Amino acid sequence: MAAPSNTFTTAQAVGNREDLSDMIYRIDPTDTPFMSGAEREKATAVYHEWQTQALAAANNANAQVEGDTPTITAVTPTVRLGNYTQISYKVASVSGTQQAVEHAGRDNELAYQEMLKGLELKRDMEAVLTSAAQVKSSASPRNTGTLLSWVGLSNGVANTASSGTAGANPTTADGTTQRTDATNVIAFTESRFKQTLNSCWTNGGKPDLVMVGAFNKQQFSTFTGRATTTQDTKSKRIVASVDFYESDFGKLKVVGNRFQRPRDAWALQMDMFAVAFLNGRNMISIPLAKLGDSDQREVLSEYTLVVRNEKSSGGVFDNTSS
Repeated sequence: MAAPSNTFTTAQAVGNREDLSDMIYRIDPTDTPFMSGAEREKATAVYHEWQTQALAAANNANAQVEGDTPTITAVTPTVRLGNYTQISYKVASVSGTQQAVEHAGRDNELAYQEMLKGLELKRDMEAVLTSAAQVKSSASPRNTGTLLSWVGLSNGVANTASSGTAGANPTTADGTTQRTDATNVIAFTESRFKQTLNSCWTNGGKPDLVMVGAFNKQQFSTFTGRATTTQDTKSKRIVASVDFYESDFGKLKVVGNRFQRPRDAWALQMDMFAVAFLNGRNMISIPLAKLGDSDQREVLSEYTLVVRNEKSSGGVFDNTSS
């Protein structure tokens, strides 16, 4: 079939309006499990401090004679800890012309770009806190000590296999040393995970959140009780995942974290963590000086990681991730 002779078609037309949807579709993830689960604190200085308290070891020989004159029990003083605030920012810049033209999917280009930079900054902060191998430092720029420099001293299970160099946990509980990765990796197993939970509980902790990467989230779903998939024939649903783990020491929520290192599996007691923001510097928007025919906005946070007691939590490290 063919169109009648001299039929005017869209291929010839030059005045047709474009058909551009007024929606913008974004798939990049913005969920940040650690920052969402940690509490918030206010910092008033670039070095934010807190205290921890330990009890004396239990004495199973505490039997005293009748009428005894008591001796004063030794006092266990608090330990004063701290972490430096770190500045992270993103900057949006839009030309005057781009602001002036009509847009599809947003009314104000600068506001839209500022919103995107805020989401990107949130992802950066999650990656810093959970995966950056950095210790606390007052050097310029200041660094906050991350999970890898605080957690694992007491309850870190590394790769102790004979091949290659074994991993090592931080040597201090104050954010000044970081763990050393093994030169080889081994499988993330339920046995190693239980070892971490056992150690946390023995030290007084009670983890309630497990964070793993994509590969080890699927590996976790093969642990005992979910070694095979189950199928509900009535609802026509196959269940092959584990979202909660009932351990001997309590129930833990299991989540995937896209921004942590895939080789780490964290077992965290979340009420022992906080993110402290310096006064008035929590995801703020700062208009920058105008540069020619463009406008800039800086989205900034100044924050630090607060680890109220590292013995509460632990990790299984040097895991295969593919």
